[in-house]
Amino acid sequence: MTRKNKILQLAGLTLAAATLIATTTDALAQNARNCGPRETVVNRLAEGYGESRQSIGLGANNAVVEVFASAETGSWTITVTTPSGMTCLVASGQSFEELAEALPAKSEDA
Repeated sequence: MTRKNKILQLAGLTLAAATLIATTTDALAQNARNCGPRETVVNRLAEGYGESRQSIGLGANNAVVEVFASAETGSWTITVTTPSGMTCLVASGQSFEELAEALPAKSEDA
């Protein structure tokens, strides 16, 4: 699978997450249990769950949105890092899959 296909596969998930994040970033930043320094959060995702970054994008208020996942276990986590460097967990789950869906033709309804 090409890099371009991988990016397109995760674009839908990232777009949905960005919409969710746009409305919840401030509330999550206030909940210290779900937030910490980015390096600490990324290390815990790697060591505890075997997750690595799968996609990245820019969300509301210049927040960096990242999707981490493990191909072995299927676990996934969406994080938001604020401009101040605080990283917050937004969502997590199981059964992560990479998809190779093509965009519909412009003449077709979505």
